[in-house]
Amino acid sequence: MGDTWAGLAQAGILVVALAVVYRPLGGFMARVFTTDRHWRIERVIYRLVRVNPSSEQRWTTYALGVLAFGLVSALLLYALQRLQPLLPLSFGRSIPAEMAFNTAVSFATNTNWQSYVPESVMGHLVQMLGLTVHNFVSAGMGLAVAVALIRGFVRHAGDRLGNFWVDLTRAVVRILLPISFVFAIVLVGLGVTMSLQENIPVTGLDGAQHSIAIAPAAGQEVIKELGTNGGGIFNANAAHPFENPNSWSNLVEIFLILCIPVALTRTFGIMVGNKRQGYVLLSVMGVLWAGVLAVTWWAEAHPNGPAALLAGAAMEGKETRFGIPASTLFATSTTGTSTGAVNSMHDSFSGLGGAGPMFQMMLGEVSPGGVGTGIYGILVMAIIAVFLAGLMVGRTPEYLGKKLGRREVTFAAISMLTMPVVVLIGTGLALALPSVTGSSLSNPGAHGLSEVLYAYTSTANNNGSAFAGLTVTNNFYESTLGIAMLLGRFIPILATLALAGALVRQKKVPVSAGTLPTTGPLFSTMLGGTVLLVAALTFVPALALGPIAEALS
Repeated sequence: MGDTWAGLAQAGILVVALAVVYRPLGGFMARVFTTDRHWRIERVIYRLVRVNPSSEQRWTTYALGVLAFGLVSALLLYALQRLQPLLPLSFGRSIPAEMAFNTAVSFATNTNWQSYVPESVMGHLVQMLGLTVHNFVSAGMGLAVAVALIRGFVRHAGDRLGNFWVDLTRAVVRILLPISFVFAIVLVGLGVTMSLQENIPVTGLDGAQHSIAIAPAAGQEVIKELGTNGGGIFNANAAHPFENPNSWSNLVEIFLILCIPVALTRTFGIMVGNKRQGYVLLSVMGVLWAGVLAVTWWAEAHPNGPAALLAGAAMEGKETRFGIPASTLFATSTTGTSTGAVNSMHDSFSGLGGAGPMFQMMLGEVSPGGVGTGIYGILVMAIIAVFLAGLMVGRTPEYLGKKLGRREVTFAAISMLTMPVVVLIGTGLALALPSVTGSSLSNPGAHGLSEVLYAYTSTANNNGSAFAGLTVTNNFYESTLGIAMLLGRFIPILATLALAGALVRQKKVPVSAGTLPTTGPLFSTMLGGTVLLVAALTFVPALALGPIAEALS
């Protein structure tokens, strides 16, 4: 079987697997966030942290809970890293203050941007107790915010959005932990390592003694994909054979990346009482994902340049275990969500091929987006699409029975525009400082600009993948990329929760002859067009100077 047919077969198996879990997983998550029953272990947690699970919160209190939890979790991870030399399984490694800050912010914001080599910097205890735990709770935070926004549409004439601590606990205990437990065993069975050793001694072909770093990888690998986190246990991330040993583990990891964001569209449909609403969001997500996949795959299989033409494809930076199809499938899935894991080096993609994953993030990572962040991101875009339609026909826009006035649209606009503002200001500032850029870029011209643009796009979107040619260990990049992660995470969350608070206070508006139908092909086209239009108007000039210029050269 050729590479193309093997790639099509993998994509087909992936789609079938997602279709199989769509109904049960989506329905299960809807039940998790709507039931009044608390598990015994959850009640123990509530007593320990002194939370009344029966008490619901206004959006302001809910947002304070999100901010407080994010701040405390980041501070604890920072302290854990700085104390690493005193901890067991540290192997004598230490972490500088600026690197610890960047990493703490990165994992607390679900970004998992890594400016270090994990196997030579992080000890096993910090990996397990710090990074793995944050992979669970940061993903749970995204789920909680998404559910709060959905409640804003479902409830009316009130001011309560649920309880953040209950939503977070249920997301971790009932959804993320059970699935991770099962698939960690699957990954171990497929060859992913799970060891507390520091390294494995080996003898080379020349008779010299060497050592290969090893780690408890499977436990972190499963949640880094399932929670759309992405941070690697090894520097090569999912291109490393200890994290991703073969084509089956590769397919399982892509499935884990996509399953919760895809199934959340059904959760949304069930909770709002109209499953077709969820199908519309799913169709837009799927078309955008498939379109970027097709362009990236074609670009990598038909590259420019004498070396790539002689090789028949752009194989630099790719694992021969996976080839072009599986590499582009992974790249499209990881940048369409907020995962950031990689099984190939995006910096080695062709000009147009590298533009695909970058543009996927510039869409706002709504195809299908991260755990929780994808569904509330595309709902914000749906509000913008309905508002634009209302302007065209001269009617007050309505979505899911709620009127979209100045306040609602303002909050949606803030959530939508935060990422582009952070990306463009950060990139412009870095490029305007020759002392910073000159010492950090390994490639000049259009490709160098792409490396800087990709870095700020990745961090502001809380993705975490990187064009590998940019050195980001100086204080400028450690600080500004950390700030980009914080702003890109928490400003949209606050705007989304404020939007939910505005929606939940409204009474339900009955459907009338002037109500725009939001369950058919027309609205799907409008929504997809709005996502593309916003990204194009914002980023095409920057893309023209970077990857597009490189593709045309």
